[in-house]
Amino acid sequence: MMTKESLESIRSTFRARTESERGFVMVIALVLAILYFMLMTLVMIDSSRAQAEAQRFRARMVAAILAEDAAELSCKECLSLDPRTFTSELKNEMGTASGSWTRTPTSGNGTIEIHGDAEASGVIHQKASVRLIGTVTGNGDPITSYTMRISWPTHSQ
Repeated sequence: MMTKESLESIRSTFRARTESERGFVMVIALVLAILYFMLMTLVMIDSSRAQAEAQRFRARMVAAILAEDAAELSCKECLSLDPRTFTSELKNEMGTASGSWTRTPTSGNGTIEIHGDAEASGVIHQKASVRLIGTVTGNGDPITSYTMRISWPTHSQ
């Protein structure tokens, strides 16, 4: 027959000893859960910041491209029309843009200044502008004999 002395190993795992260990394991599990949720919160904060930065970058790029499109539209029109000040408008789902040009003197050789201004629409509104300064040379025929040379482009930041 077995006696209490022969069951020494069983007695060492008594319930009284594991009660204090259960509290320790519970505290560790609670601390790990809190750290995990803090990490997830940091990841969500960082991802929302990155998304906002991506939206701002997209709005800047759309505005810059629209401003260049408006300046290009004005460039296209500036040699085929009678020399004067001209304004063109462009509007689509990305935003609005306007371009203008001024030529001095109004006939023959001279300087030309082309402006393109734009505002991107969407979640974030952004404005951009383009300014081109150059020279026009030619003999007077508005379509075939003028040459335009852009010498100084300026883009907004």
